Amino acid sequence: MRRVTKISAATVGLAVLAVTGTAVAAAGHGSNDNDWPYAHHSEATYTLAAVGDIACEPDDPENAGTPTSLKCGSPTLGGMSAEFATAGQATAMHPDAVALLGDEQYQVGKLTDFQQSFDQAWGGLKMLERPAPGNHEYYPYAKKGDNEAGQNGNGYFSYFNGHDQSGAPTNQGQAGDDTADNQGWYSYNLGNWHIISLNAECNSDAFNHDCSTTDNGLLAQETQWLSQDLAANSRPCTIAYWHQPTFSATTASTATVPAAAPGAGGVEGAAADAWWQLLYQNHATLVLNGHEHAYARLRAMDPAGDYDPKHGIPEFVVGSGGEALDTLAGTAGNYDNPNVVTGQAGAFGVLKLTLKSHGYSWDYQPVLPGPGFDSSALQYRDTGTGSCR
Repeated sequence: MRRVTKISAATVGLAVLAVTGTAVAAAGHGSNDNDWPYAHHSEATYTLAAVGDIACEPDDPENAGTPTSLKCGSPTLGGMSAEFATAGQATAMHPDAVALLGDEQYQVGKLTDFQQSFDQAWGGLKMLERPAPGNHEYYPYAKKGDNEAGQNGNGYFSYFNGHDQSGAPTNQGQAGDDTADNQGWYSYNLGNWHIISLNAECNSDAFNHDCSTTDNGLLAQETQWLSQDLAANSRPCTIAYWHQPTFSATTASTATVPAAAPGAGGVEGAAADAWWQLLYQNHATLVLNGHEHAYARLRAMDPAGDYDPKHGIPEFVVGSGGEALDTLAGTAGNYDNPNVVTGQAGAFGVLKLTLKSHGYSWDYQPVLPGPGFDSSALQYRDTGTGSCR
């Protein structure tokens, strides 16, 4: 099984992100921000932008069979204006890295879809992007009059890792390995922070539709890799992210349980639950997810979903990247999931995390109202601080 090479150069003032076969290195400190994104300007803090569920399916001849309601230009979707807005918001953060939380490209993440939609808005941040895949990069889509074959990560890896002249994806790059033994899980470091990107899309041909975390299948190998990666980590702060959330905040039923129930539903639930257990045992600081098209912050929880202020892990759901919006389950102060502290599903936006030596701060403020919402949706803001365990 391939292992990920992790490189950290915080001690020499470089923002270095590394996975097997690729690295992005800063050119050194500058006197101002004009040379961003190549210069990292603080030895003590790093900025991580985080968001998922981003780009609408382009309305082009290749997608002629897709209903117009599912493509860019549909009045029920965020469309190109939303993905450009969130990309601009992320760029203004001058991030050291961008954690992409899955479903970067709808509906099935073909390479041409990435090139004609996601890349148009988010391509300027590409060398800083550290993605995780979502169900729309792996699974087929056969809903709402559509019928598209699953890509099993081919378009995803072709876009982020590069591809040859025939379009075949490069098997190593910034999205991790694309091999029979590793479907894009990897880790990297920012200063005192160890950051892990995972692939939960086990109900796919690439994983042989095997969602067990304890047999000899690919998901079990990924779970074993996670255990080993956490055991080898010596940094005091840890973030893990993948697509489907372990604990739900919305009324969406796809691959999640009702928001009033603990634990993840759907076939990916076993992975999410097993990973939360490992992260909890290894004192992880934060978990980030997408999939639910909203923003929500959940209290520190143990693997059963019980509030655990001393040892639990807070979860941020940031599925507000631009494609569409869901509905939060419940209302402010009375959410169906009692661990939801706050949330919004009326606008698109990106989470800004400031990673310090032994703690962090977060700042989420939406940037563009969603369909059917006005500028009052932009009045929402969630900020705060936390410590590493």
